[in-house]
Amino acid sequence: MHLDHDTMPPHHHTPSAEALHPDGSRRALRIGLGGPVGSGKTATVAALCRALRDRLSIAVVTNDIYTREDAEFLLREAVLPPERITAVETGACPHTAIRDDISANLEAVEELEESLPPLDLILIESGGDNLTATFSKGLVDHQVFVIDVSSGDDIPRKGGPGITTADLLVVNKTDLAPYVGADLATMASDADRQRGKLPVVFTSLTSDDGIQPVADWVDGCLAAWRTEAAV
Repeated sequence: MHLDHDTMPPHHHTPSAEALHPDGSRRALRIGLGGPVGSGKTATVAALCRALRDRLSIAVVTNDIYTREDAEFLLREAVLPPERITAVETGACPHTAIRDDISANLEAVEELEESLPPLDLILIESGGDNLTATFSKGLVDHQVFVIDVSSGDDIPRKGGPGITTADLLVVNKTDLAPYVGADLATMASDADRQRGKLPVVFTSLTSDDGIQPVADWVDGCLAAWRTEAAV
């Protein structure tokens, strides 16, 4: 299920992060995934890696406050070789490391690009945060915000920068809707009002093709990134 929007990345988005390496080559596209605790960010990252790894060179940076739990989950699931997954321990509210002081994440990204050239895509997962979590445009080129139906069907209506401004909003765990009394049509309508023309997709990662709408959006971002490089 997805809203009837164009799921290509918005044309007005212009990342402030330097797009080229010192040698003039195009760096990897960076996509950040944020959202509340338990919304399914890590599961979304894992599913994206499985869907894209056979045709793209991918790496992942995870963020946790005091642990490396998310990275360890991805390693256990073997979604990528171990050298392609690294973790940042933020030591503070997760949003600080993705929005305010991005130095630790930038260092992790640069180390991955140096050790694994050439990369097509780097996924940067925030630690669990609230509806205000946003990524610095100095860190990522596009932001995905993940919420889930079990937190209540009023979440899109509550808004917040993550919901209203992310390049893609993912409403996850739609398979739980009948059990938690969530009205998906209401969530879709509220998300539409909050986001205007920005895309929204509904996902259930329990189905084999549940990640496909997100993977298709990532493919669109990569196509635009490569087109810019060729100009």
